[in-house]
Amino acid sequence: MSAAQAPDRTNGARPYIVCDNLVKIYKTEDLEVVALQGLDLEVQRGEMMAIIGNSGSGKSSLLNVLGGLDRPTAGQCRVGDLDILQASESDLVDYKRHHVGFVWQQSSRNLVPYLTAFENVRLPMLFGNMRKASDRAKSLLRAVGLEDRMHHRLSQLSGGQQQRVAIAISLANDPDLLLADEPTGEVDTQTAGQIYDILRYLNRERGLTIIIVSHDRNIAHQVERVVAIRDGRTSTETVRRVSIHEDGEDHTHDEFVIVDDTGRLQVPQEMLDQLGIRGRAFVEVEGEGIVIRSGTSGIATVAASSSAGDDESDGDEAPSPPPNEPVIPARVELAAPVIPGRSRPPRRPAKPPRPAPKPPARTQHEHIPDEHRPFAPPSEGSASND
Repeated sequence: MSAAQAPDRTNGARPYIVCDNLVKIYKTEDLEVVALQGLDLEVQRGEMMAIIGNSGSGKSSLLNVLGGLDRPTAGQCRVGDLDILQASESDLVDYKRHHVGFVWQQSSRNLVPYLTAFENVRLPMLFGNMRKASDRAKSLLRAVGLEDRMHHRLSQLSGGQQQRVAIAISLANDPDLLLADEPTGEVDTQTAGQIYDILRYLNRERGLTIIIVSHDRNIAHQVERVVAIRDGRTSTETVRRVSIHEDGEDHTHDEFVIVDDTGRLQVPQEMLDQLGIRGRAFVEVEGEGIVIRSGTSGIATVAASSSAGDDESDGDEAPSPPPNEPVIPARVELAAPVIPGRSRPPRRPAKPPRPAPKPPARTQHEHIPDEHRPFAPPSEGSASND
């Protein structure tokens, strides 16, 4: 990744597309998904560039916002003089009809299956002059190399030919901006090269601004600039340089990280994995650059040095940290807070509980009246008389 200054493509001109701290949140009844988390992007008029990223990074969400299909939740998104967030519904309809064209990955979203290629291209222009619509449809099909296939139905066209018809449809109303979502995702490598050749021709000859969304990092060989998106933010930017000499042309690519207004940047994931940087990290200025080191490895080095020093030293002098290593203050943890208090006399031992009183024991000579006895014993007098 180059640390040089990024080339100035603006030439002092105002950017055609500006996204500043762009946020898009999709909400349902019990779910909230943050697709764009403060994304920043600038695109010049007449530029052909690409946006790459993994699934779920926010590429398609950005494309929908730029095309006026979705409104952003917060931030700014301006295309030309139109503010997508503040625009009225009628302004958005006019923008989508006359200023932006779409090419989708699935042919079912681009084409009507029971119409011919010519009828598909003429369909968006039916509300205008029919004669001009027919002439323009033929002209667009010639521009994409399908002059001899314009009266064929979709079942008679290959996947690459169907995508070329979709490109012609996207140009039907002569837009200023073309948005292509994975236009080569369902075709082979050779056909993909033909589609990129057509897009470069339209960009060069018609001055069309083209933004392509893709998963393929090799698209950097097809466009002037590639912006990578990760977790809803712009991560890196790759710019292609062309050097012309006697033997031909040399193409080189410079990769830059994007630093936003608050100083945040995203280091490429492969670099973090290579250096094992996780969690905390040291950031230092060395010369004319900024160096990022793993904070975890520094803590482990200091801890190991301290334990080794304790074994070798006699305890009078603390070990010094190794050279070229950051000094980390020791961390002291208390098991429990120590609070001084006034002395108190020792507590007296608790008295044992008193036993419960026992019920009085019944004596054997307890007098029981005879009338309460079931069988009264005979008296001695009666026994003697007998």
